[in-house]
Amino acid sequence: MVLKTFGWSFAITALGLVAAVLYGGWEAFGIVAILCVLEISLSFDNAVVNAGILKKMNAFWQKIFLTIGVLIAVFGMRLVFPVVIVAISAKIGPIEAVDLALNDAERYEQLVTDAHPSIAAFGGMFLLMIFLDFIFEDRDIKWLGWLERPLAKLGKVDMLSVCIALIVLAISAMTFATQAHQHGGTHIDAASTVLLSGVFGLITYLIVGGLSSFFENKLEEEEEREHEAEEEAKRSGKKVTVVQLAGKAAFFMFLYLEVLDASFSFDGVIGAFAITNDIVLMALGLGVGAMYVRSLTVYLVRQGTLDDYVYLEHGAHYAIGALALILMVSIRYEIPEVVTGLIGVALIAWSFWSSVRRNKALAAAEGGSGDKTEVSAGV
Repeated sequence: MVLKTFGWSFAITALGLVAAVLYGGWEAFGIVAILCVLEISLSFDNAVVNAGILKKMNAFWQKIFLTIGVLIAVFGMRLVFPVVIVAISAKIGPIEAVDLALNDAERYEQLVTDAHPSIAAFGGMFLLMIFLDFIFEDRDIKWLGWLERPLAKLGKVDMLSVCIALIVLAISAMTFATQAHQHGGTHIDAASTVLLSGVFGLITYLIVGGLSSFFENKLEEEEEREHEAEEEAKRSGKKVTVVQLAGKAAFFMFLYLEVLDASFSFDGVIGAFAITNDIVLMALGLGVGAMYVRSLTVYLVRQGTLDDYVYLEHGAHYAIGALALILMVSIRYEIPEVVTGLIGVALIAWSFWSSVRRNKALAAAEGGSGDKTEVSAGV
């Protein structure tokens, strides 16, 4: 079962890691491995959400999502999108960006370094909004209860996450302007670059979130109509199959899944810039990670277990928050790639360990006289 579901992912992992060693030696191997772990971990919640929706679709639309969807997610978001970000930030064409990355590494590195403040501000704001909206939402299951309970209460204030993100952006812009001024740069231009890029990151997040909400509402409307049609068919004695119902709502399900996939891809792609500027290593790491997300989605659908490790989503979002802050700090200070990668991996590993402990505690409580609700309350 595992080999059948993850076989292609295992094969592509081996090819990707070998390609990394041939391209940049063992250091490149390590960077690609970290990117793979981060992409899989940050997209775990994506796989859970995908599986929850995918199981409602018939076999045909499941196959469409797992074939066409792979092309969009792996080649579109993980391979093409990083090149587009570099091209726009460095004001060069996408083909030229790829050519420089492959044939003139020094020139490419200089262009990316010059464009780093705008990339960091854009990505930092996008990731920060994901993190803030997560921790300000009141959830039944809490991982770090001592922190998440008061933050959930604060989250009742409208637009609080946007206000905090803008404050962080303003502080970062002023900090970068000061540094540019000290080095003889034009501090007004430097500050405006960071501010403008950060605002675009915030706008991108709001647009993606709006589209996701739109398709989610459409999906709910379609499911409600299908439910009413099913009830009407039962009253009239007609037979209505699940496949027919899934087929009618499948188009909106597919569109919703693609928008969700794109939105979840942003955090992995943008977070990768905090680890490396090399688009070849980025494409290898994120591409391999994306294949695992697809395999994990299929596995969750077939196994029917979507919530065995309930704190992984929390750990992934805390990792996103850490990457966001690292990107904003990196506008002024250089942060080693290994430190950036290990912080995210450590947070996700911690959340996985906490999930395992919770599952053991629940099993012990079910075997004795413990209170299951109390055990699942989190740390």
